[in-house]
This record gives sequence, structure tokens and C-alpha cells, in this order.
Amino acid sequence: MDSHIWFSPSSSTSIVLAMVLAFTLTFVHSLTLRSDTEALQALRRSIDPNMIPPSSYISSWDFSADPCDSTGAKFLGILCSNPGDNSTNRIISIELDSAGYDGFLTHNIGNLTELTSLDLSRNQFRGPLPDTLKNLKKLTQISLSGNFFTGGIAGWINGLRNVESIDLSENLLSGPIPPRISELRRLTHISFSNNEFSGRIPDINGLWKLQTLDLGSNMFVGNLPKLPTKLRSLTLSHNQLSGHITSLGSLKELRYIDLSDNKFTGSITRSILSLPELNQLNVSFNQLASIEVNTHLGSGSPLQVLNAQRNRLQGHLPVSLVNFENLQEINLAYNGLTGRVPVAYGQRLGRPWKSLFLDDNFLSGRIPRQFNSSALRISGSLANNCLSCPVTIPICGGGQRPASACIGEIGNH
Repeated sequence: MDSHIWFSPSSSTSIVLAMVLAFTLTFVHSLTLRSDTEALQALRRSIDPNMIPPSSYISSWDFSADPCDSTGAKFLGILCSNPGDNSTNRIISIELDSAGYDGFLTHNIGNLTELTSLDLSRNQFRGPLPDTLKNLKKLTQISLSGNFFTGGIAGWINGLRNVESIDLSENLLSGPIPPRISELRRLTHISFSNNEFSGRIPDINGLWKLQTLDLGSNMFVGNLPKLPTKLRSLTLSHNQLSGHITSLGSLKELRYIDLSDNKFTGSITRSILSLPELNQLNVSFNQLASIEVNTHLGSGSPLQVLNAQRNRLQGHLPVSLVNFENLQEINLAYNGLTGRVPVAYGQRLGRPWKSLFLDDNFLSGRIPRQFNSSALRISGSLANNCLSCPVTIPICGGGQRPASACIGEIGNH
């Protein structure tokens, strides 16, 4: 008897077709779009292999497996779409660890057209950013901070019509901010700080959803731009900006302002100090000439920090600062302020004032008795004024100006 088992043509064909179909469906479901896989391969090839630590995310990218069908510890930092039909999977997120990768961002990154998040921060990527980034139409978040990227951003940034957060801080990027950035209407967060951007800051009041703007430590010039009304945090420190700052008084949701180390002139106006949400104001190292505080300001204000040191402030110390019930830190040092230290200042020491720097002005007369208290727990200085301020009192340490300098300077101020 023949020991072979035979299938009828109809049954064997059905089994083969079923096996092929099952394999095909499994293959289709697990397969990442080829151009997406190639983009990941190109990114890995662009990184110096000697700068890929064994325990890092990139070291887990094993292309013998499918990026979107891998399990366990393979392809760390990668997220994929999960389509319910037979369509191919797509890469939707790349969020690398800060392992010190040294490499370039290749033009293939633009093939990841379903990408919504790209985070390469805190590494050593360098070179220009490819213009193909403009192809990432679905990108909502991009963070390239803490690298060594160079060149400008005008070639690609306007293509990111859905982006909500851009962080390019701490790189070597240069050139202007393109005015068309105002077309990215979904933006809520911009951080371009610690780069080499230059030119004027374009008007961005069209970015009506923007809440955070950080352009500190660049080389921007010119006046303040038109800013969106919902802005909460504004950092423009360490630039070469000039003109008045009065326009900030209309931004009622501002909570944090840092304009330090610029060339601003004019006044710290009542409208700024009375902003209903303002918690911290730093206008130090500018050329501001006056601070406007009257008896109607302060009550209910959340202002905790006021730093206006190293300006050109004239006149007497504003007595009404004591009306700011939450104020804790005051720095008006290195200005041209004259007159006496208000008695009311003494009553605020430690309640709630924790820090008071009035050094290097031309204040005169006796200090309020509360400054003499041995129980005083406050940081600060009254040094280098024209005060009657014994050096045995800690806050008077450093001494005062010589009498000859005081007579001449007080007369001039």
C-alpha cells in the first residue's frame, strides 16, 4: 500500500491559498512604510558609531526587525501609528534620549510625513537643519535644543502649519526670524534662546495662542515687536533691543517678564507694574530712567520679584512699593536714586520682604530703625550710598561713599 498521503487538488489549493493569505496579511500589518524605515536608517548612519553608547536608544535600533513590529527593547524612542485596516504603519514620533549622539540631521527626515513629534534635544547634532523639515506637515512638537545646529531657519519653518511648540534653544543658529512665522497660528511655545539670531524681531501678534516666547541671549536689535495678547511668559534678555517698554502694559496675562541686559529707555510704567497676573519683572542692565509707582498700585498684585538694578533710575525710592502685598525680592542697586530710605521700608523687612538691594545709589540720611535689628533675616545691601549706616549692621557692610562724592552727586541727582 502506498504510504503517501495525497490531497485532492481542490483541498491542497485551498490550504496553500489560506497560508499565503495569512502570511500576506501578517506581513502587511507589521510592515513599516519603506521610506520611513529608510529615514531611520539614514539617521543612524549619520551618527558617529563611536558616539552611540551601548545602553542608548539608537543602539537598540536593530533593522533585522521591523521598526513598528518590534517588541521588547528594540527601537526605543520610536512610536508608530496603529491603523485598523491593512495599510502600512507609519512613524509618528521620534524622541531620542540625551546620550551625546554626534551626527547630522539628514534630508531623509522629510520623508517621515506622519511625524507629529521630533525630539533630539541634549545631544551633539551639528550642521544645518535640512529644508525637508518643511514636509513634516503634521508635526506638532519639535525640540532640537542643546545641540550644535548652525545656519538659518527660513527655509523650512513656515511649512510646519500644525506645530504648537518649537524649541531650538542652545544651538548655533543664526540669521533673522522670518516674518512668516506669524502664519503658524497654532503655536503656544517658542524658545530660540542662546543662539546667534539677529535682526529685528518681527511682529507676532497674529500668533494669538502663543503663551511662551523666549528669545533670550541672541543678537536682536530694534524695538519691541507687536506681541500676542495671551502671552504669559516673555524673555528677551541679553540682546541689543532698544526703545520704550510701555506697550507691555496692554498684555494683561503676562506673568513673567525678563528684559534684562538690553538698551531699553524710558520708564517702568504704572501699566506694567499693575498687570493683574505679573509675578516677576526683570528689567535690570538697561537704561531706564524712572519707575512709576503711586498709592493706587500694589493692592492684590501677585508681583513677587522686582529687579531694576543697573539702570539710570532717578528720583526718590518709591514709597508705594510697600503696597505690593506679595513682593519679596527688590533690587534697585546701581542707579541714581536719592533721598531717604522710607520708614515704611523698615516695616516690610522680613514681612514679607526677603531681599532688598539698594546699594550703589546716592541715598542719604538715617536708615529706619528696623534695619538695626539683630533678629533681621534678610539678604541685601545698602552699601556705597550716602547714608548714616554703621558697618556693624550686616546690610550696611561695605561702607558708604566719601562725603565729597556724596555732596557733588546728590546735587546732580
